[in-house]
Amino acid sequence: MEHDELVSKHSVPGKQVPPEVRKQREETRARLRELKKQGKYVSPEMADRTKFPIGLDDNYEPYPLHQKTENASGDGGRGEGHIHRIAPTRKERFVGSILAGAVGDALGYTVEFESIDGIRGRYGDAGITDFDRRGGRGGEISDDTQMTLFTLEGLIRAHVRRRLTGSDDVLLAVQHAYQRWLHTQGNQWANAAGMFGAHAPAPDGWLISNPGLFATRAPGNTCITALRTFARTGQMGTFTHHLNDSKGCGGVMRAAPAALWSDDAAEVFHFGAATAALTHSHPSGYLSAGTLAVIVHQLLAGADLRAAIATAHSILLRWDGHEEQARALDAAIDLASAGRPTPEQIAERLGGGWVGEEALAIGVCAALCTDNLTDALIVAVNHSGDSDSTGAVCGNIVGAHYGPAAIPESWLATLELRDVIETITRDAVREFGPEPPSTPDWDQRYPGW
Repeated sequence: MEHDELVSKHSVPGKQVPPEVRKQREETRARLRELKKQGKYVSPEMADRTKFPIGLDDNYEPYPLHQKTENASGDGGRGEGHIHRIAPTRKERFVGSILAGAVGDALGYTVEFESIDGIRGRYGDAGITDFDRRGGRGGEISDDTQMTLFTLEGLIRAHVRRRLTGSDDVLLAVQHAYQRWLHTQGNQWANAAGMFGAHAPAPDGWLISNPGLFATRAPGNTCITALRTFARTGQMGTFTHHLNDSKGCGGVMRAAPAALWSDDAAEVFHFGAATAALTHSHPSGYLSAGTLAVIVHQLLAGADLRAAIATAHSILLRWDGHEEQARALDAAIDLASAGRPTPEQIAERLGGGWVGEEALAIGVCAALCTDNLTDALIVAVNHSGDSDSTGAVCGNIVGAHYGPAAIPESWLATLELRDVIETITRDAVREFGPEPPSTPDWDQRYPGW
């Protein structure tokens, strides 16, 4: 069966596959053929890219991120022709959260591990303010966005499973998703699958069929080690079963999708924290994730930024071991109240973002001390620390706060895997919407076993 026939069920009459998408498919087929020639492993799902669309259905249209409406009441005292934005919907806020998280990750990934002096030396006194496009690059994401996408895929598949079987074991679905991510990082599926290998001789689902996710982008050792441990022992990390004593930021940087799981903020906190505890066993490693999930959850519901943070803070205080994260959050709020901090002040008051409570604190501070998404991300990544993770966390927050229309198109235009990110966020909104898809194609895309 030809490709266009195979995906015709997803097509809308009159819609055509964009030329750039067809070009990307052709390039991917060529890359897979080259991998085979080199004798490298190509999974069945990767090979399927010669048949299925790369991140897009045939009826794909770019998300209308930058629609604006004229101010019907005149210029409002701001000058003729003033343009204002309609408040984003919940769907738009979620798309904004995941997209802006990826943008912040990409902006910071360029300068991760660099000191602020080194950053200023390369980009000037203002630091990095745009993607570094030298050498035709720019917009590359890190493992932060990769793991965020696999977290989201785990949620979608857990929800599909709940609808099909009544099972509510969402953490098992997320663990399975993380094992698929482990496979993308150079681990044979037989060694990465663990208990899931008995049912799946190869990693399944649509997300892992995107070759771009197989790039290795400085993955955290804690995550890799924890997932390899699960593959070997079958023991999941939990609040009581500790795999390590790590409070690294590898848990919080992937937690934003948890905001979609429930309407109840306390349940969202628990779930967000539990996804982080799969790999990070220190309270600050997983409570930071729960806190971020609730902030995003509240913003999706239309809450004010400060109110969203206050709600998350109040839930955080109910948990054992909250003291360190609570102090860091208080410090972030206090620092932001004095205006836009310098990178040196961020380092002195909040740290470098290498651990969970610091990464969240820097992201929150950057969101609070600015009044637009662009400036927030610039503050979040310009410091001597884990710039991609702090950029990702801040992006999750401000993307949900301002919506996707606030993301500069110049950043989106070269954002790596933008099509994949937009597609899975749209899919998540559909799955968690009032009428989730129930077709065989959807079940193949997001298997709910």
